[in-house]
Amino acid sequence: MNFKFFDKLSQDFSELLSDKKEYNVVIEVDKEGNMKSFTAHSVVLRCHSSYFDKELENAPTNKNHIKTIIKPNISAPLFEIILKYIYGGIINIEDTDTKTIYELMINANELELKELSRKLESYFIESKDSWLRTHFSLVYHSILDSNEFKDLKKFYNDIIVKYPNLIFDSGDFTSLQETALVSILKRDDLKVEEIKIWDYVIKWGIAQNPTLPADSKEWSKKNFEALKITLQRCLPLIRYFNISGEDILKKVKPYKKILEKQLWGDIIQHSISPNKPITSIVLPARIISNRGLPSRTISTPELPSRTISTSELSSRVNDPFSTIINEEHIAELSSWIDRKSTIYSSSNIPYEFQLILRGSRDGFHPKTFWNMCHGHAGTIVIAKVAGTDEIVGGYNPLAWDNLKSGWMKTNDNFIFSLKNGNIRNSILSRVIDSDKALYYHFSDTQDIYGPKFGSCEFMIKSKASDFIQDKQCWCAIPTLAKYEKPIRTTSKRFSIYDYEVFKIINKQIPNCTIR
Repeated sequence: MNFKFFDKLSQDFSELLSDKKEYNVVIEVDKEGNMKSFTAHSVVLRCHSSYFDKELENAPTNKNHIKTIIKPNISAPLFEIILKYIYGGIINIEDTDTKTIYELMINANELELKELSRKLESYFIESKDSWLRTHFSLVYHSILDSNEFKDLKKFYNDIIVKYPNLIFDSGDFTSLQETALVSILKRDDLKVEEIKIWDYVIKWGIAQNPTLPADSKEWSKKNFEALKITLQRCLPLIRYFNISGEDILKKVKPYKKILEKQLWGDIIQHSISPNKPITSIVLPARIISNRGLPSRTISTPELPSRTISTSELSSRVNDPFSTIINEEHIAELSSWIDRKSTIYSSSNIPYEFQLILRGSRDGFHPKTFWNMCHGHAGTIVIAKVAGTDEIVGGYNPLAWDNLKSGWMKTNDNFIFSLKNGNIRNSILSRVIDSDKALYYHFSDTQDIYGPKFGSCEFMIKSKASDFIQDKQCWCAIPTLAKYEKPIRTTSKRFSIYDYEVFKIINKQIPNCTIR
């Protein structure tokens, strides 16, 4: 029989970290002004980390036989967490913000603390997938050239293949490192129209040259040359010969000076006479859709039949319940529906949140909302604001109806902002003008408007018929408010990063609609 006393062993080693009597290593971390020294024991460091094992071989020793290691790229608070893990085998991240946990994972990998690094990698994929999507540029560049983080790479490769717009339309797309952008552009399975890829590449290139005039018609030869140099690794990866002649003239021609003369001549020739031979390299067309799989028709009681592919059906079965909210949010929203003064515990949530629509899966066209949500009552709309940690939304006990128009009356509506990332507190705002709780738009305006709560206190809208494109969504602070209080601190309009609509199902009475 084995008796194991790991808790006591962990406690003893944690106390050893505080013991200054027999240390033989000093580790200096952080930069000047914030630099801090930590004492440690070489035998413990070598045991846990092959990185420290190698560093200690070459570290200088002073007259007291103490070795010094300098790590200016790790902050003191982070290294303190790491050192406590090395000695005690315990990490507490409960009150730690997500970006700090991410930096902890990157530093753990650098220090070859593989167990910790892999544990945090799993934590992000399982619990922080929304944060990973929002901070694509930051994370993807960090892991791209690493031999580790295989699960995170798979997570991002799946996003690139399935939902490339979430990358290109994210708030930090223009901060994407060149190596990461090139890696994406090389993909043959990038499911985006080639002219849109061109637009994104131009947008990225211009963002790297902030001194360029806003109007390209005012650009000098030197301005075009600067953009050409910036995009020298990206331009050869565009599939120019898969862009329509109309788009070539409208969108590519204004920037023809950044292309080689031979290439531009071949592009024009191909658009006029596609069968004539050209000398430029012709890259294969990207695989926009999988034509090898058959389609099947699925009907639901409340929606008209629509055709979806077998691959889409398979992906839906394996979809996470949400890419935006977590179980804690569900408990909070459920308590608001029931007008409870305290939040339900995770084990006592009375409702199931059944996904009806997800923008990144079903599309961001306003008409998609009205078609897919038509007939569904007792729903919650949840949207992630592009470029921020904000999650906003609204609850509607009534049925969405794409044939009705005008003001809808209900006493049970509410709008909200959920705590997330840097947003420390949730905001609940109940309807106060029940006669104007919601507004259903006429069918001829459903190409622009999605759900609208009150006088635009929460509204999803796009003049471009794409909610992630043109910053027309709004949480207004109107003079004659229909809800108790604003759910954002600004009236500034925004695009959304993703949005979801859930039907609220009573677990005790599954067929009961919550109103």
